[in-house]
Amino acid sequence: MIRKLKLLKKEQYPKPEKSDPLPFYYWPVIGKLYRERVELCLNALPFGGRVLEVGFGSGLLFPSLKERFDEIHGIDLNADASEIQAVFDRLGIAAYLKKGDILDLPYEDRFFDAVLCVSVLEHLQPDSLPRAMAEIKRVLKPSGNLVYGVPVERTFMVLMFRLLGYAIRNHHFSTEKDVARAAEACLKKVTTSVYTPFGGCLGALYAVGIYEKTNPSEQ
Repeated sequence: MIRKLKLLKKEQYPKPEKSDPLPFYYWPVIGKLYRERVELCLNALPFGGRVLEVGFGSGLLFPSLKERFDEIHGIDLNADASEIQAVFDRLGIAAYLKKGDILDLPYEDRFFDAVLCVSVLEHLQPDSLPRAMAEIKRVLKPSGNLVYGVPVERTFMVLMFRLLGYAIRNHHFSTEKDVARAAEACLKKVTTSVYTPFGGCLGALYAVGIYEKTNPSEQ
C-alpha cells in the first residue's frame, strides 16, 4: 500500500533554517513535487526496528516514520536537535536526535535496521561519498537497508532551483550517478527508481536507491 507523507500543520514545526526546504512542501504544484519524491523514499523503507534519518532538518518525516518503525533516530549537522526533539516530544513522537556528521556517525556498529538519506548525499563532495557509505554500512545491521533520494540534475532542475533563489552548484556537489557508484561499491543494490512527474514530460527529476548490507561478517 502506498502511504502518503504525513505532514503536520506548518506552524507546528520550529522555524526552519534558511536552507531547510520545509516551506516548499506547502506550496501549490511545487509542494506536490516535494511530497511525492519523499513518498517514494518512505515507501521503500521496511517496517519495524530502528531507523536513522540523516539530515532530519525540521523533523518533517518523523510522523510518517513513526508509522513504520519502533524507534526513530536522527542526525543533522545544522539543526537544533534539542529544540526539534522537544517539539515532537510534545506531540508524543519519540525521536532520539543528535547533532553530527554523516562522515563520522556517533553510533555503534550494526545498530540500525534502516538508514534514510533524503536530499542529503548530493551535498557531499564526490570524494567524501565512499567514507559516508562506509559509515552507513558500519551502523547497519546485516540485511539492513540504505534508502536514499537525490535530485537528477537536468536543465529543468537547475532552472527550478534558480526560481527558488538557489544556485544549484553552490549546494549540490555530487550527481545521482556519483551517489549510485559510491553506494554500489559498498553495498548490494536492491533496486533504483526515478520520479518522473506530469506524465514524464519533464523527464526524471529524482532518483531513489535501495541498497542492502549483505555480508554478516563485515562491519
